[in-house]
Amino acid sequence: MSKKVFYRYNPASGHYDRVFPSKKERAWNIAQKSLLSVIGCCAVIWVIYLFVDTPREKRLQQENKELRTHLDLLNKRLDATLDVVSDISERDNNFYRVIMGAERVSASRRFAGLDNENRYNRLNSLTDATLIKNLTRKMDLLDRSLYNQILSFDELQKLARNNKDRLSHIPSIQPISRESMKQMASGYGYRRDPIYGSSRFHAGLDFAADRGTKVYATADGVVKAAGWESGYGNCVDIDHGYGYLTRYAHLNAYHVKVGQEIKRGDFIAEVGSTGKSTGPHLHYEVRYNGEPQNPINYYFMDITPAEYDDLIRLAENAGHVMD
Repeated sequence: MSKKVFYRYNPASGHYDRVFPSKKERAWNIAQKSLLSVIGCCAVIWVIYLFVDTPREKRLQQENKELRTHLDLLNKRLDATLDVVSDISERDNNFYRVIMGAERVSASRRFAGLDNENRYNRLNSLTDATLIKNLTRKMDLLDRSLYNQILSFDELQKLARNNKDRLSHIPSIQPISRESMKQMASGYGYRRDPIYGSSRFHAGLDFAADRGTKVYATADGVVKAAGWESGYGNCVDIDHGYGYLTRYAHLNAYHVKVGQEIKRGDFIAEVGSTGKSTGPHLHYEVRYNGEPQNPINYYFMDITPAEYDDLIRLAENAGHVMD
């Protein structure tokens, strides 16, 4: 771009003379141009800084994205682990400690100290503070749950050493062998009555098996009843002491008598279809202090964990009763 040239009329000579800027004006012009150049460069640098990522920034962004993915996965794994620990705690309170006659571990004892939210405030300044605080809470919950569960199992172990006789009198095996069982016909809980069609509470488990299949006592005890029971047909009740009683119903025949002492695993009867029954099966009940219990929780001696899980699945999927 060409520079502007200024002229001034000279009356003495009658000509226009060229006007040259003073040193001060030239300095001011140079300063203005320099300032505009600096401002322009700064503007360009600022735009690049705001809208163009450097290789280092791109790398950091990718690392942050991967870290967030790992944190999300960790969060899901923690949720799954806490579900398992919760299930163990429920079994501990409602089954293992009941068996050993121990008091249940209260929620306030299991989770003591976890209600102090102030200790998580230091995390507020972190990026993704909500997620990190949530993960920290879950880790604390897992630590506390595992610690108290170990204490509970240690206590139960001591009780078991001192209560061997009690353990022998607690139902703990299947009443018929797995090889003889055709299927789990019905589980514990509310089921559809096969005769009346209405929903009713089923207080035991039904094991479908061939007529004449051997039935075994599930714990040491004394025969309390052996005979015909309305609805149950041929029926055997065994009193195991410590508040436990088991019932074996719809029998084809029984081979015990009232007052007879029984050991766990003794052959006591045969599967049948007597009484209110729609086919050969064994109806098996466990009662504690007169209250029906889910028998699926009382198989902890003669089957593997995998077989036990399979039994639970079968019991949950069995939707009707055979008696």
